[in-house]
Amino acid sequence: MHTQKLSTLEKVGFGAGDMALNVVISSMMLIITFFYTDVYGLKTTDLALLFVLVKIVGAMSDLVVGQMTDSFLSRWGRYRPYFLFLAIPYGLSVYAVFSTPDWNYDAKLVWAYSTYVIMTLMTSGVGVPYISLISGLTSDPQERLSANGYRLFLAKVGAFMVTIVVPILAQRWGHGNQAAGYQAAMALMAVLGVVLFLFTFFTTTERVVYKTKRQPLLEQIAVLAQNDQWLILCAVCVTGTIGYVIRGSVAIYYAKYYLHGDTETVSAFLSTGVAAAIIAMVVSTWVTKFYCKVKLFRYTQLMVAVLSVMIYFLVKPGDTALAFFLYFLLSLVVDLHAPVFWSAIAETIDYGQVKTGKRVSGFAFGGISVAQKAGMGLAGGMVGLLLNYFHYQPNQEQSALALQGIALMLSVIPGFFHFLMGALMFKYRISDEYYSTVKEDLRASA
Repeated sequence: MHTQKLSTLEKVGFGAGDMALNVVISSMMLIITFFYTDVYGLKTTDLALLFVLVKIVGAMSDLVVGQMTDSFLSRWGRYRPYFLFLAIPYGLSVYAVFSTPDWNYDAKLVWAYSTYVIMTLMTSGVGVPYISLISGLTSDPQERLSANGYRLFLAKVGAFMVTIVVPILAQRWGHGNQAAGYQAAMALMAVLGVVLFLFTFFTTTERVVYKTKRQPLLEQIAVLAQNDQWLILCAVCVTGTIGYVIRGSVAIYYAKYYLHGDTETVSAFLSTGVAAAIIAMVVSTWVTKFYCKVKLFRYTQLMVAVLSVMIYFLVKPGDTALAFFLYFLLSLVVDLHAPVFWSAIAETIDYGQVKTGKRVSGFAFGGISVAQKAGMGLAGGMVGLLLNYFHYQPNQEQSALALQGIALMLSVIPGFFHFLMGALMFKYRISDEYYSTVKEDLRASA
């Protein structure tokens, strides 16, 4: 019988998968908006529609992949085969998104839509199995929390590499051509993503295999609709993702235009936020050993709302040192909840099985991914519309209105969504103590 304890190598291997995913996630949150407006040349209104439509496609593909993981079981497990067979297509799709063909605007718009859709489909193909994988590695809640600590730490390392490597290499390798520079830099990130997914495949083992019964889609939806704790996590995921994406998307504009930074300053500002998030993963894993993980989740997000308002009112244009300090502090606090959230999903599935007598696994994980895509789509649309509303103009001195809008989009606007996120968590009640009773009920009914 397999032990439920995970080795350090397996935890690192598990974390490598999220590092691979962050080649896309961090690029989509921190770089893609700037790339499309200032490098690729898309209009902000076209950008808003692109983000919304692509995320609708992504949400549908997440549900399909979630269904597939429930119905497919191989000798390598239920989730790991996707990393083996889709790693290379995933890497190629990332590279294609950051390729800029020398075509007219309409043709480039078609290219942007088609490559982004393909990348979204490939990301679903590896992303849904990945977020589901933790349920197959171990049923021990502390081991899940620990593994998610490794996962999120390495995810932030991946994001850190994107924020440092991509802007600087894009400048150095482009030789004055930003489009060529970004294409070359993201090619390196794509290769890294492929290698990391293969590493995840070869270093992890699925030792927990749940028996799943084929259920019609509408029946699964009906079962999940009765799972109040899973629904809360979905709402939390949507609101939190909106906050993350708005703040992350505008950070590069904030550093360049509001703080008047050069390429190195922009890279340093983005990296400061990611470095703080890396530290947050370590701090969170330590704090949750003696402090209630649910309370940590609630109060950190309320603190983010306060810090966001402070940034808006205290930091003036060009006030670089204070901006760096407060952005570091906000980024540290905002990510303290992350290991708790990703370990909680599997717990809500067990809770739902006890409550309804039916287990919905792949569709539940896929549903969380849909919620994340919904948040990203809404946030992407909001970013495009807000940039247009505040009269942002690429590659030129910004008006006072545009600077105010950029400041709001980094601080108060995302802070409001984190406030909602924290407030929603007051309805969530699956603490470690409560979950122990859920596991006892599952064993009794087995």
